[in-house]
Amino acid sequence: MLRSDAAGNALGADRLKRVIRYASLALALVVAGCATKDDVDDLALDDTPAEVMFNEALALRASGDISGAAKKFYELDRVYPYSEFARKSLINIAYLNFKMGKYPEAVAAAERFTTLYPGNKDSAYALFIIGESYFRQIPDVGRDQAVTAKALDAMREVVQRYPDSEYTKQARQRIRATEDQLAGKEMEVGRYYLARRNYLASINRFKVVVTNYQTTRHVEEALYRLTESYYALGVTNEAQTAAAVLGHNFPQSQWYQDAYSLLKKGGLEPRENKGSWLSRAFGNMKIL
Repeated sequence: MLRSDAAGNALGADRLKRVIRYASLALALVVAGCATKDDVDDLALDDTPAEVMFNEALALRASGDISGAAKKFYELDRVYPYSEFARKSLINIAYLNFKMGKYPEAVAAAERFTTLYPGNKDSAYALFIIGESYFRQIPDVGRDQAVTAKALDAMREVVQRYPDSEYTKQARQRIRATEDQLAGKEMEVGRYYLARRNYLASINRFKVVVTNYQTTRHVEEALYRLTESYYALGVTNEAQTAAAVLGHNFPQSQWYQDAYSLLKKGGLEPRENKGSWLSRAFGNMKIL
């Protein structure tokens, strides 16, 4: 089938741009005095039409040759950087790198996609690839959790920007898992300080859990540890408030039983201090 004159002119203009770019790069190397034949050959551009290259890449992907497909999509993006097929190639590059476990490469391609095509329908998927790539790299809770925080930020962005997308449900699941991981890290550090009687430092860590991660499984223990830390410092009104919040939300919890017993030894009982940051953190929640 013959191309229309408009399509032919557009293709010709695109090829001319690529030829000029290739010639400019080659000339720059020659002028610099550092060009070799291999250097110039590396700059050579494939003259295969973009649509043909794209279909070849899809065929490689369908056949299971993920690495070969990724290379073909990379080549298409390099040769036709401003085409519709370059956009389609970029999201495929992100996906294929993710499938190969090349998470930094997947993140780089997906971030480039969201930057170049923020309003595109595939932007939600690109953001999800970013979050999932970070999620797959989450380390043990004993190590630095910077990657976990990045996974959380990306998944929150999926939910906030694309609440009706097909990725939102799984993004919410990842949010819960990453919040639990980050809360677990705060608890580990808080226990470290508490064991060394550095109560102010331990309170700061447990406060993060109670303030930012109220829906995680760590909040019960955090409230007990706050009771314990405040009681050790002699700040009994805050210790009583922490225990009251714990008792209201988890009345059958062993952590509450332990908090109640601790206060009872000092002749105290759980009781709200309305001026406490704990009261503000839990809003209008009824407190014992």
